[in-house]
Amino acid sequence: MKLLADENFPKKSYHILEELGYDIIHIGNTNPSIDDESVMQIAIDSQRLILTFDSDYGTLVFQYGYKPIGVIYFKTRFSLPDFPAQIVHKYLQSNELDFIGFVTVIEKEDSIRQRLIIS
Repeated sequence: MKLLADENFPKKSYHILEELGYDIIHIGNTNPSIDDESVMQIAIDSQRLILTFDSDYGTLVFQYGYKPIGVIYFKTRFSLPDFPAQIVHKYLQSNELDFIGFVTVIEKEDSIRQRLIIS
């Protein structure tokens, strides 16, 4: 699965996922300071799952009709910058959740909710 880390996604988590072999790009490396709509379009064009701490992506999907393959929104900051990578890796490896076609909200490791992206 291809991933796109928003500029606010911790670099440490980005590097961990990259080292684990994920096809991941970080907006802070490739297109720093672009707006959310541009990030969304990159994700759509390249069929990448968005990893973000920005709630605006839900608004772009549900109010403005953007259709990415999926969004993982981390609702709260975690104390350790590697924690988001641990969560993403855990769920992608376990196949417990399907992230394709959903906006997934992660508040903490055991508090996850999903909303279907209607096509």
